[in-house]
Amino acid sequence: MKKLKRVLLIDDYEADNFMHEMLFEEMGCAEEVVVKLNGQEALEYLTTPVDGQLPRPDLICLDINMPVMNGWEFLEAYEQLDDNLRGGVVLMMLTTSLNPDDKSLADSKAAISDFVSKPLTRETLGELLSKHFPDLEV
Repeated sequence: MKKLKRVLLIDDYEADNFMHEMLFEEMGCAEEVVVKLNGQEALEYLTTPVDGQLPRPDLICLDINMPVMNGWEFLEAYEQLDDNLRGGVVLMMLTTSLNPDDKSLADSKAAISDFVSKPLTRETLGELLSKHFPDLEV
């Protein structure tokens, strides 16, 4: 069965991270789920090689409202990264925000593949994976 190699969750809310990690594990669709609590931690993770290799997640789930560096600030810095750090990555905003401005800003950003309300459910995650990773078996 084909799985995502790595999923990066960027969210300061530990309960959501725990629930989302469990969901990916339960669905068996990712080899590894990495959690970072804000955009700054995530940027450091993405730009720091491990064993000479950059982590390159297949999927990034990004919250908007976080301390230190929020989702929009992360996105601004992420868009400046070299293409080999971000090319081929599916990035989705995963948020509780009901602000229509957030949705339209997300829609205007080329780097953002989707804008989803959290928490993720089995059904929503299945739909997103089918949409963005059609060769996955979920």
